[in-house]
Amino acid sequence: MKLFLAGQWRDTNESLEVRSPYDQTLVDTVPVASETEVELAAASAVRGAAEMAKLTAYDRYKILSRAANLLRERQEALAKTLTRESGKILAEAMAEVLRAADTLEWSAEEAKRLRGEVLPLDAVAHGAGKFGFTLRVPCGVVVAISPFNFPLNLPCHKVGPALAAGNAVILKPASVTPLSALNLVQVLLDAGLPELGIQCLVGQGSKVGTALCKDQRVRKISFTGSRDVGEQILRDAGLKRVTMELGSNSPVIVLDDADLDLAAQTISTTGYANAGQVCISAQRIITTAKAHDALLEKLVPKVRSITMGDPLKSETKMGPLIRVKDAERVAEWIDEANIAGAEILVGGKRDGTQYAPTVVTNVQPEMRVAREELFGPAVAVLRAESVDAALAMANDSRYGLSAAIFTRDLNRAMQFAKHAESGNIHINGGPQWRADFMPYGGLKESGFGKEGPGYAIQEMTELKMVVIHGIGT
Repeated sequence: MKLFLAGQWRDTNESLEVRSPYDQTLVDTVPVASETEVELAAASAVRGAAEMAKLTAYDRYKILSRAANLLRERQEALAKTLTRESGKILAEAMAEVLRAADTLEWSAEEAKRLRGEVLPLDAVAHGAGKFGFTLRVPCGVVVAISPFNFPLNLPCHKVGPALAAGNAVILKPASVTPLSALNLVQVLLDAGLPELGIQCLVGQGSKVGTALCKDQRVRKISFTGSRDVGEQILRDAGLKRVTMELGSNSPVIVLDDADLDLAAQTISTTGYANAGQVCISAQRIITTAKAHDALLEKLVPKVRSITMGDPLKSETKMGPLIRVKDAERVAEWIDEANIAGAEILVGGKRDGTQYAPTVVTNVQPEMRVAREELFGPAVAVLRAESVDAALAMANDSRYGLSAAIFTRDLNRAMQFAKHAESGNIHINGGPQWRADFMPYGGLKESGFGKEGPGYAIQEMTELKMVVIHGIGT
């Protein structure tokens, strides 16, 4: 495929190979952007922002609605490309395409809901004869930097609200999974988006991403990725609006009174989907003493039954990690915990990019598998002496994106909801659950700002205050 900028599909002097994480077969080649392309994209986006601002809310609604329908029509082809470039099993890829379509459809609806409010200026002594109201206007040029793990839906979460608000977008997908994003651009163009309304560049984040974030023509940055890269973007961005969706190591508390069958089934699903490469994967399983052994008796067989293999085959339930180095990192952390006294109950084996679904128990809070974001197919099981200790253990993290509790006690559930330091709270469900229209975002070093089209569109607009003097005098 080619890059899309300045209204054209373009080659560059350099290209990269997109290879299957499963068997390293060549999927496609993609041009790599240089400083020349970054400059061209930024200049074109400025012109595109002027064009987008002229579109009516109805125009933007129709474009995004058509794009959502095109995603649904092209579901099978898009899903196969997504699986081939990311290693995600085909069933998950098919679901992601439909989620992406829904995300664009929600964005389309939000284009019609941008509104201001009237302020009663005569509520102050010097406000007589004055009329005030607010307007929401586009930011202008939005940079959207998306990760590899949801290479279609996460770009839609950024591009959809940005276009709905009347902005132009420069999309920079992850270099290992650029094809889904480029296919999204084609879908938007086919749906009638002005050609200068979107640019798509592929290249190293340290070069292309940094240049875009520093560019003063950019007014808004939406980033999903690691905590360390997010911190660097904040240094580079300067005085811009920024949304950060960063890392996590989601805790799941299982109390004595929990439905253990439900907890085991949920953990076996939300800990291993996309080979654990989800920022809200169940990672730290914190159990009270009475629940510990019984939960593991139910969980381990379910994890053992997760089949690995070719992600394009229907019998495969978990695909590979995105790169060998990521599988090596997961293996290193698990082995490190094992040497320090943790016990591997199932899994713990690596074959290239594939790492077997793993359960580790006797984990201590200071181990990396419990402190950092593993981003792999393993859960770390910790014991807590009491309900209060379990909550304290869950909060003992610099992250706070998603957290869950299993209990039949409503009071305990509500105490958890109030005191768990996390942006998303789940009661008797896994931390990985997400409806694409809900407000989604983290606390602490998991980031700031919200996704979900109805909330993201607020982040993609500026608020103006208008005062008319001399009314009724």
